[in-house]
Amino acid sequence: MPGKNATATATRTTAAAEGDVTVLLIGMRINHFWAVHHWLPVLLAMPRMLRELAKDPERGLLSHVLLTASPRTYYVVQYWESKEKLYKYAHSPDMFHHRAWAVINRKERKGRVRGHVGLWHEAYVVPEGSYESIYADMPAFGLAAAHGQVPLERRGKRARDRFAYRSEEGTAQRARKRVVAPGKAPDGV
Repeated sequence: MPGKNATATATRTTAAAEGDVTVLLIGMRINHFWAVHHWLPVLLAMPRMLRELAKDPERGLLSHVLLTASPRTYYVVQYWESKEKLYKYAHSPDMFHHRAWAVINRKERKGRVRGHVGLWHEAYVVPEGSYESIYADMPAFGLAAAHGQVPLERRGKRARDRFAYRSEEGTAQRARKRVVAPGKAPDGV
């Protein structure tokens, strides 16, 4: 993954992301510490999935950050090439995620999981112009680890300038997605 073991840069940078950005937040909460046999397999599943994805970059995971919110709550911020690649990985029968969810679903149907460990995820597709970043004296981290980093001046010194940045590809994508109401198109269609 980009940014691993990187050294800090003595400057201000921003993420070199262009176009839409796909982000997945996924995690778990230990509800009962004593129920180790329920939460430990869940805790150990995520590093296995991340190793699996690191071995096959074509699957679409660009970068990730492991975080903890408390002694009970652990999560991963993942940056993906696209929501389509994220969905494809999640539903691929040959990948560990599919098998792990099958085990959890079987245990849930038997009433053997409820209450011991909480699972959650949130997925976002953030359109260009709806994200910005700044890194001061930092190695590539987060969005910059996923997409690379550029000097701050290239995208703007102020947040509003970075939000206003539009890549050529992002501009072309928006033009293709533009929907015009019937009868309102310039050609009268």
